[in-house]
Amino acid sequence: MRLRLSERCPRLLASAAALLATIALGSYSETSIASQGAATSHQTQAPLQEPQDTGSLNRLRLLSEEQYLNTVRYVFGPDVAPEPHFPPAQRRDGLLALGSSITGVTTAQLELYQKAAVTIANTVVDPKYRAFLITCKPRNEKKADKACASQFLKEKGRLLNRRPLTRNELDAFVAEANKTADQLKDFYVGIGVALEAMLVSPNVLFVAEATEPDPARPGRQRLDAFSLATRMSLFLWNAAPDDNVLKAAESGEIQTPEGRARVVDMMLSSRRLDAGVRAFFDDMFGFDDFNSLSKDPATYPQFTGQVAQDAREQTLRTIVDHLVNKRGDYRDLFTTRETFISPALAVLYGEPAPAGWTPYTDPPDSPRAGLLSQVSFLALHSHPTRSSPTLRGKALRETLLCQRVPPPPPNVDFSAVDNPDSPFATQRERVAFHLKNPVCAGCHKITDPMGLALENFDSSGRFREEERGSKIDASGTLDGKSFSGVVSLGKVLHDNPGLTSCLVQRIYSYGAGGAVRPEDKKTLEYFNARFAEAGYRVPDLLRTIALSNAFSEIVAPKSPAPAVTTASATN
Repeated sequence: MRLRLSERCPRLLASAAALLATIALGSYSETSIASQGAATSHQTQAPLQEPQDTGSLNRLRLLSEEQYLNTVRYVFGPDVAPEPHFPPAQRRDGLLALGSSITGVTTAQLELYQKAAVTIANTVVDPKYRAFLITCKPRNEKKADKACASQFLKEKGRLLNRRPLTRNELDAFVAEANKTADQLKDFYVGIGVALEAMLVSPNVLFVAEATEPDPARPGRQRLDAFSLATRMSLFLWNAAPDDNVLKAAESGEIQTPEGRARVVDMMLSSRRLDAGVRAFFDDMFGFDDFNSLSKDPATYPQFTGQVAQDAREQTLRTIVDHLVNKRGDYRDLFTTRETFISPALAVLYGEPAPAGWTPYTDPPDSPRAGLLSQVSFLALHSHPTRSSPTLRGKALRETLLCQRVPPPPPNVDFSAVDNPDSPFATQRERVAFHLKNPVCAGCHKITDPMGLALENFDSSGRFREEERGSKIDASGTLDGKSFSGVVSLGKVLHDNPGLTSCLVQRIYSYGAGGAVRPEDKKTLEYFNARFAEAGYRVPDLLRTIALSNAFSEIVAPKSPAPAVTTASATN
């Protein structure tokens, strides 16, 4: 018999819903400052000592769907994997992860969390799984068993709540399990009810960071051990802390310099780092847009749903292999010819189809090199029926250089671009039409010179040399440096200091759980200098940030408004 929590213990569900509404919809006064991101200097020359009086804000944020699922899989195993379809967060400062700090939860959304909890709880107590998921056996399956219920709920509650349950919390869950077990004559139904209630509790769904006085820095606050463990785990693994990290928090080891370094190094050496790096770049590159990406099937019949799925996977595989497995220079991602290819992508790339995912190296004379020549970037930043130098240039500016491109003015005339019978043969000719309009020219001077370098690839990412019978001119400029084609653009981008300083800003924002502030300028310069010193190796940057005072020290908010780097025709 499958009973939902609302049918079995409405009091407990109502309590959880009330707490969720209070926390989420009431906002959090110290963390609701939404900033677009501080202006980040391209300079990397800075003292290799962290600035004094640095710190971040403490956060209240909602676990993302992927963080929730990663945590559930660790606690209960890969077979316990619901499809919750949590509501998407609002992208802020280039990251969905930052939108979770201001996400509210409605009654309808709470129903989604409850459905996921029902699935998880029913799987855990299912006869096929309970023998190894519930580590104790009741004396009588038709009655309550306080000892066994306490053991199970204490063990799982510690992992799900990312800290040990208090005595009152544990007693409440055990009492609910026992009450339901006695009423329905089934110990496991009682366990399911209590587990379901735990999974929809604010302590599980929300990350509410707590602080304590820092004994090493009188007058200052730091994250407490469990909040630090959670922030580190979400940052490096995109999941809640595991047993080892929680033990370091329980013992206080994580609050000592040596202990914290040991924990961070352990996390960086774990294969779970792959998932953390994938999650960050999936977010930074806006790959959630693949969920709704489509191309006109008449124009691009080879661009299938499988191609879209594999395009996303190709880029993420390339990133993890280059940055984590090979510990390569981040900048080389935009010039490397080493990647992976699948049967679906091989058709679009014009290569022989392999048996499955296979390492692949583009030949030296190939027109492809680096991430910008992969289908993921090219297809994602194009229209359904045609390529778009403007969209591609805008993505380069905003995603890779952290520069804001102003939105287009209202009532722009797109007829010259959209008209299929336009007299303009190439996209270069079409977008040049906008340069004649002073209202449009400012933005197009920012985006188009970079985006036009990618015009040798159509909207699906397929290579071409001509458009409508006219040879494509793929030349352009970035910060005064000329290039022609994606290979040349990748080399220019590789040497642009804005590429690495943008990554530093994004990674620190992602790890700290909020947009950078003007006060973070010196901290970012320090991170940039250490990143350069380490040869632009991302695992070293992650270590520097995770061990920094800025990551663990908590300061009061000062900035009422963000500083934004706006792109201009001169940069």
